[in-house]
Amino acid sequence: MRMLLHLAVLALLMGVTASSADDKKKSPLEGAWTIVSGEEDGKPTPEEKIKGSRLTFTANKITGHDKDRKEFFAAEYTLSRDSMPWKITMESTAPKKMKAEGIVEVDGDKMKLCYALPGGGKVTEFKTREKQHCFVLKRLGK
Repeated sequence: MRMLLHLAVLALLMGVTASSADDKKKSPLEGAWTIVSGEEDGKPTPEEKIKGSRLTFTANKITGHDKDRKEFFAAEYTLSRDSMPWKITMESTAPKKMKAEGIVEVDGDKMKLCYALPGGGKVTEFKTREKQHCFVLKRLGK
């Protein structure tokens, strides 16, 4: 009986360890987000352009849909959490292939995402200049 109890405790501990390892692999960006506001090329993004738009993140992909649920963006991404803000690299697959690098910060159900298009220079803060975009998003369904 004692051996059975030890095995049960060991199995429980192994399950907790596996669960913790899986949680560390999961991207903190995963889930659906709505775009609250934006800035492109140093100017505010018009509300009618972003209203109702959402981004959905999986472990390594992003998909963007407009208010009519039409896909306007798809990319694969990698996230580096070695520094603050985190670094993100995106390689779009639609509407055209392009690489963009930027920064991202998550605070509860709020995310800030800023990135540079090719030729836009390095993004170092949450505001834009030419060929750079920045968005504030809110997590949906939490």
